[in-house]
Amino acid sequence: MLGARRAALAGLARVVEGPPGPGRPCGSRLRLPGGAAQPGPGPDPRGWREAVAAAVGALQAGGLVAVPTDTVYGVACLAQDPRAVRSIYSLKGRNGSKPLAICLGDVDHIYRYCHVNVPDELLRDLLPGPVTLVLKRSEELNKDLNPFTSLVGVRIPNHPFIRELARACSGPLALTSANVSCQASTLTVSEFQDLWPQLSLIIDGGPVGDVQSPECRLGSTVVDLSVSGKFSIIRPGCALTCTVEILRQKYGLIPESS
Repeated sequence: MLGARRAALAGLARVVEGPPGPGRPCGSRLRLPGGAAQPGPGPDPRGWREAVAAAVGALQAGGLVAVPTDTVYGVACLAQDPRAVRSIYSLKGRNGSKPLAICLGDVDHIYRYCHVNVPDELLRDLLPGPVTLVLKRSEELNKDLNPFTSLVGVRIPNHPFIRELARACSGPLALTSANVSCQASTLTVSEFQDLWPQLSLIIDGGPVGDVQSPECRLGSTVVDLSVSGKFSIIRPGCALTCTVEILRQKYGLIPESS
């Protein structure tokens, strides 16, 4: 795995490193060939595979990796690794009372880590996309991840890199936004440069939104689907209108407060 990471570092652009943190190596910053575009017959499709391999290696070593998503930049770790989960809480400046979402590569994987009480078609209408679905967690999920709640948020971002990364990992990723809690979400890697010393790897996919637009920093729409026949909006996010329309008009769900 270390060999794969060295190959990735050799095959990708390695650019500015932040200053090392106390007792921690600073993170390497890898620029995705073609930015956040879909990998394929572009300038360097192999570079995407190498970047995924580098990120997997960092995650398996217990590290934190910054990644582009379909909303804002995020920080990921292996959700089944208790030490890595504690590291991501420390990075965010949280005491553990605010839950982390899990990130998966495909809808089919949700059933292993969650008890689903909505139609499969509903999941596929909303995911992949800028929505976090809150469901009842299953016994498969690491008990040290959000131990204070029986629920868990699920993300499948509509971004090719992080989906490939999630598929390449043996379990779910824990995912949170790349910023200190209560600070603005970030759309470029330079906007969270203060966090670099605590990261093992920074995947630079270029800007993921218009840095001048506040709407681009809203993050995903978070909706609780844990109660049968109902939904509850936890965070409006960037996809509120279309999400509510699907839930109410297509599937007949009603707001939980009704």
